[in-house]
Amino acid sequence: MKLKIALAAALVVALPSMAMAGGDAEHGKKVFRKCKACHYVDKEKNKVGPYLKGVVGRKAASVEGFKYSAAMKAKGEEGLVWTEENLDKYLTKPKAFIPHNKMSFAGLKKAEDRADVIAYLKSMAK
Repeated sequence: MKLKIALAAALVVALPSMAMAGGDAEHGKKVFRKCKACHYVDKEKNKVGPYLKGVVGRKAASVEGFKYSAAMKAKGEEGLVWTEENLDKYLTKPKAFIPHNKMSFAGLKKAEDRADVIAYLKSMAK
């Protein structure tokens, strides 16, 4: 019985990272529709938000020509990089991950949706 509980606990801890590691880019493209009003992912052109083409692995607040909030600039200066893990945290609740940033989006509650969006962003990096 203790083994079953331990395995269940390990699974609960591992599931979010497992979902993030895989991700379904096709589903992520559908979820990304929520982001399209403010971000391009297929070209290096800014909208209300900075373009997201090549965002995975990029330093925060580093897109030329975009006017970032002071909070986002500070995170970039501190060395924040948009890893899959950091994107997952940010997309969960942007204002909690970087207080006072300009993004008005509330976040994506489902870990699967976040993993899928990240997979989609990675697929659009080329």
